[in-house]
This record gives sequence, C-alpha cells and structure tokens, in this order.
Amino acid sequence: MFVKALALIAALAAATPAKAQDDVHEHAPTGVLGDCDGRGWDDPAPPVHVYANVYDIGTCGITALLIASPEGHVVIDAADTPGAQIIAGNIAALGFDPKDVKLLLLSHEHFDHSGGLAELAQITGAPVAALPHTAELLKSGKADPADPQASELRGMAPVAVTRIVHDGEVMQVGPIAVTIHATPAHAPGSASYTWESCASGTCQRMAYVDSLTTFGLGGYRFTDHPQVVAAARAAFAKVAALPCDIVMSPHPQATSMYQRIEGDKPLVDADGCKAYAQRAEAGLDRLLAKEASQ
Repeated sequence: MFVKALALIAALAAATPAKAQDDVHEHAPTGVLGDCDGRGWDDPAPPVHVYANVYDIGTCGITALLIASPEGHVVIDAADTPGAQIIAGNIAALGFDPKDVKLLLLSHEHFDHSGGLAELAQITGAPVAALPHTAELLKSGKADPADPQASELRGMAPVAVTRIVHDGEVMQVGPIAVTIHATPAHAPGSASYTWESCASGTCQRMAYVDSLTTFGLGGYRFTDHPQVVAAARAAFAKVAALPCDIVMSPHPQATSMYQRIEGDKPLVDADGCKAYAQRAEAGLDRLLAKEASQ
C-alpha cells in the first residue's frame, strides 16, 4: 500500500530531492492549485516548498507541514485516514526518510486533521505530543461531546500520546524549536505553533495557526455557551499577537496559502496573523448577531 502511494506521489511531485538543512532547498513550488482543481480532501497533492526548511506535505485542501533538519524532522497534522500514506509518500518524494520524523503534532482533534495520525505514528515511529485535553480525546478515539460540531464528528483510530505539552511550551528536535499555543476557537483542543526558519541568512517567524472559524452543528448556539465565546475571543487575541511573518493554516484557503506560495500574493506578511484573527472575530460577531435575531 505504502509503495503504491509513494509511486503516485512521486509522479505528481516530480520534485528534486531536497537537502536536509535549514536553508533554501532545491525544490520549487509545483502548482498546487492546478493539481488539486476539482479534487477532495482525501486526494493526494504533491509536496510544496513553503519557505526554507518548511514544506506542505498534505492532501488537496488539508495542510500537513514538514519542518526538516539534519537531526530529525517535525510533522504537524495528519489529514484524514488516507492522509497518512499520502504524507509519508510526500516526505519520501522530497528525498527524506519518514523514519527520520522525530515529533508529530496536531492542530486540532477533528478527524479531517487527526484521522491519519495513528497510522502516521506507526509509519514514522515518531512520538506524538499534544495538549492535555487533546491527548485524552486522541487516546479515546472519540469526538468531544462538548465540541460545537460534535453532532457530526466521527471517531478515529485511537492514538498513543507520548508527551503531554502545555501552552507556551517549547519542543526541540535538533535545531528546530517549536512553541505550542493553545488557541481554542475552532475546537476545544485547538493548538497553533510558532518557530523560526532561515534561508540564505534571512530568518522568518513561521506561524501555523489552527482554524479559527466558529460554527455549531446540530442546533448548537454559541449564545448559550458564553465560556466558549470567551475562549474563542481570547484565542483571537493570542493569534493576533503571535510572532508571525509567514502564516499558514490547516485549511490553506483560510490564509490564502496556495496563492502566497505561488507568488500571486506576498508570502511574507507581518500582519498575516492579525488579519486572520480579525476575520475570525468578525465572523463570530456575525454569528452571534444572527443567533440574537432568531
């Protein structure tokens, strides 16, 4: 199965193997928009160079990030169940060994980002680190009944979480130092990540910010859950203040990732996180106004 997936990804990517160093790799963006036209979240996409040692290795419409180094790699997010094979294939297509992944992280516990995590952990042998609440959900394989979207969230394969981490904690893999930030807006266990990546002497503050959309399913009303609203607003404020030159997101369209990678919009934008948070807060305000009018 893995060999078959790898062959498919390699054909899509046609990418020159990259050097495992914290610098610009010999690998150009590969036209993600065209490759994914009309395709779904479980469909394979080629690996795409974002900046320096950072790659999007996810599926069509679902981001998974590889942060590479000579001393081991970090992967953030695993897409849905089919994503594990696709992500592992993309790592190999870039010239890296999936077994050199030393840490697996997660944006949030919804199945479209965590469904492939158990298999990806098995493929790579890497430990999984998560916030305390997220860790409990991953271990159970069940959706959080308190999640605003709980009525339509399905379960997933249970994941063995090796390390419990807390808001503001720094996780180190060789020269990579990733800080986790609890940002519970889209889901109760939402987490965002910041680190620095350098290319040819120019360092950028990278921010992988979790989804910030607030919406409920199955009749859920945010108006009836003021503590959830307060947590979301606190998350928006935290995101707006993050060290952030290049913002990325689990759903790439939320931060125009594909357009920015391809050069249609600026890749580097020191106001990117702030703007992302402002859009999310405006969306919550509209939702609350709509609920008040019903």
